Amino acid sequence: MFERINRERLNSEDDAAARERKFVAMTEAPVSPLVLKMAVPTTISMVVTTLYNLVDSVFVGHLSTEATAGIGITLTYMTVVNALGFFLGHGSGNYISRLLGAQKWNDAERIAATGFISALILGTVVAALGLIFIRPMVTLLGATPEIASYAVSYVRYILIATPFLMSSVVMNNQLRHQGNALFSMVGLASGAVLNIALDPLLIYVLDMGVAGASLATLISQVFSWILLLSGTMMRGSVHLKPRQFSPTLHNYKEIAKGGLPSLVRQSLSACATLFLNYAAVRYALPGEEASTVAAFTIVSRIVLFVYSMILGFGQGFQPVCGFNYGARKFDRVLAAYRFTLRGAVCLLCVFSVVMIVWAPQIVALFRSEDAVLVAIGARVLRWQSFVLPTAAVVTITNMLYQNIGKTLPATFLAMMRQGLFFIPIVFVLPRFLGLDGVVTAQALADGLSFVAAVPFAIAIWRNLKAQIGK
Repeated sequence: MFERINRERLNSEDDAAARERKFVAMTEAPVSPLVLKMAVPTTISMVVTTLYNLVDSVFVGHLSTEATAGIGITLTYMTVVNALGFFLGHGSGNYISRLLGAQKWNDAERIAATGFISALILGTVVAALGLIFIRPMVTLLGATPEIASYAVSYVRYILIATPFLMSSVVMNNQLRHQGNALFSMVGLASGAVLNIALDPLLIYVLDMGVAGASLATLISQVFSWILLLSGTMMRGSVHLKPRQFSPTLHNYKEIAKGGLPSLVRQSLSACATLFLNYAAVRYALPGEEASTVAAFTIVSRIVLFVYSMILGFGQGFQPVCGFNYGARKFDRVLAAYRFTLRGAVCLLCVFSVVMIVWAPQIVALFRSEDAVLVAIGARVLRWQSFVLPTAAVVTITNMLYQNIGKTLPATFLAMMRQGLFFIPIVFVLPRFLGLDGVVTAQALADGLSFVAAVPFAIAIWRNLKAQIGK
């Protein structure tokens, strides 16, 4: 017994030493290399994760246009699941990084357990309701009779995977906000690679069609969940201990402060996808409904793939921001924001040019057999690419406000792109321009979001400068 007690004491001392080394590195290492060190694994994990969504679309696209449209219909449900996961994950993760900056490890463990177990419970409830009402759900999401059977086949396994999907998002964000971006990358990227490998086996070899793509997602998500859970047990990490589960009003209030912007952004994104599907069906030419929905689905996944790089870059900035804001080192927060913003704008400019020049060829990779799909998709992709670099200002500024606990401005910034601008535009503009209004709606919304975000960027810049002066 004495040997076991002594071993636990030594492990505890090693854990404390690892945590102290992490604190020193996050608050004293040069800012730009530190952000890059955090950003490289988070960017890789985001890119690989969205890549398997692209691969899903490529493999399913070779089945039929209706099959591609079917998985596009389920994007709304996936966005809702991500919204709930990011609400608990960003909310707990943001607070954890500030607690670690203030060196309050016990409080951080309570918040971590509360966010994770809440996601498991909520994910189970959502999955059960979805399986019970699966057919009405896909109809509500905008599926036509031709698309509905494909949507049901695809979403069934996604529903079963929901508790793992939601709690994996929480663990990923908690690990990332602690500065454990490398293991977060391993957990997410391994699952995504497994998904890519399983897709052709289940879709074609076992002849499961769209259900095979969905089952591949379920298997890979369970695998990723196990890896992420083991990552929370690493030395120097905030450990997930069920006994620390503390569903108190105070803890949920702190989680809500950091997670509300993510919940609003993702929920509005789900609504935007739903309204986009409705608009695409309504304003498509007769007989081209499936091709039109599939075109918007493909472009959404292409843009999300590019956008994931900026999200990954910004996620490398977040732990640096949280630790140093908690430690009241505002000069480092401002330096990290400036470096991240500059890098994100430059990266999106490169991709914008590539997608404008080769838009038809990029869309044709998914389903070259459908000329209507390629033509509509190329137009949509070019319009969105024109304003793509502006998304860097909106996204990184939103992340900064969210990470330092400025809930109201962060939530407003999160609402702008899809809620305040896109949804009204996609309702109104097509009434005058028809399908052209649907094609240009997202680009117009992105441009207006940039204009509205600039004053917030200037304000937080001046605020941090004033804090440094004090």
